[in-house]
Amino acid sequence: MTTSIPDKSDSGAVAADARELIEVKAAVSGVRSVQVALMEMAYALARQPKRRGVLVLTHSSVGLQRLRDEWQRAASVLRPDVLKRLSMCVDQGDRFVGIPRDPDVQTQRLLSQLIARERGPKGARTSRGDAPFVVLKILLHHWLTDGRPVTTDWLAKTTGYSYPTVAKSLRALGSLIERESDRRVGLRWFPHDQLARLFAVSDRVRETVRFADRSIQPRPPEAQLRRLEKLNPPHLAIGGSLGAAHYFPGIDLVGVPRLDLSQHGPGRHPDLGFIEKLDPALKRVLDPLEPATVVVHQVRHANPLFESRKGGLQWADPVECLLDLHEARLSAQASQFLKALEKKRPATT
Repeated sequence: MTTSIPDKSDSGAVAADARELIEVKAAVSGVRSVQVALMEMAYALARQPKRRGVLVLTHSSVGLQRLRDEWQRAASVLRPDVLKRLSMCVDQGDRFVGIPRDPDVQTQRLLSQLIARERGPKGARTSRGDAPFVVLKILLHHWLTDGRPVTTDWLAKTTGYSYPTVAKSLRALGSLIERESDRRVGLRWFPHDQLARLFAVSDRVRETVRFADRSIQPRPPEAQLRRLEKLNPPHLAIGGSLGAAHYFPGIDLVGVPRLDLSQHGPGRHPDLGFIEKLDPALKRVLDPLEPATVVVHQVRHANPLFESRKGGLQWADPVECLLDLHEARLSAQASQFLKALEKKRPATT
């Protein structure tokens, strides 16, 4: 998205001939995309000598040092009159980090407003197209951990969807849904066929992002977890094999193949700024068959259902952990974990 934001002169008036061209790039995962965006912005500034340009990166998995290195390469070939009017800003959630220098307070405010408009209304976490996944997941979680029927209003508040959207998702589940005389609803039986549907679309709905350790001596997932506990970023929970072992200590695991994390946030794009702080050697991998060290999944429902945990961070809910095990191709462990959850299910009258 490209826009122009009027700049104020020293007297406070809007200077019509001095505007900033702002290009917003979301979820950039490679240096090549940064290179292309910088060159396109430079071409635009060369044609408009009275304007300044700002390339804004949001939810980028490219580390700050890599971005600074790329800036130096671009600076070595750009014309000085273009270079002095060009800058990059990286959205860090609570502030913007600028390259080669941080933006002033006014520009920070303008960029925040621009990003907020791009993301849409505050608190908009979910896509209506993902409602069937989220509603079924919440129902399955409640069936395994509580068992009692719930109201549609409770489902709407927990999922973050409107009442009509939740009602439509319930109707689509047909006879699987048991409706009480007081209009509360619940799963009539365990949804084995529907579980396959959850597995099939889980990666897309949860916007799974994978990272591999590219260092000479990669750190094991347990070491990454210890480092992450010290950082203790907000809205993050531990899932996967570690989470499954928390809920079912008897699960048959030989070591920890990777660190699965569930992230609950206000925006539609993953906030992966903590990865650079965790370990600069972690690089995003796009091939789902390539082994990953750290994997981040987005939690789309309004109530994340996280559980408190000693040592910082939180535990992801059991169904999240089950989805993680299946996505990691730990089919035997996923089956064992599911049987344990069904066995522990509270008895209902």
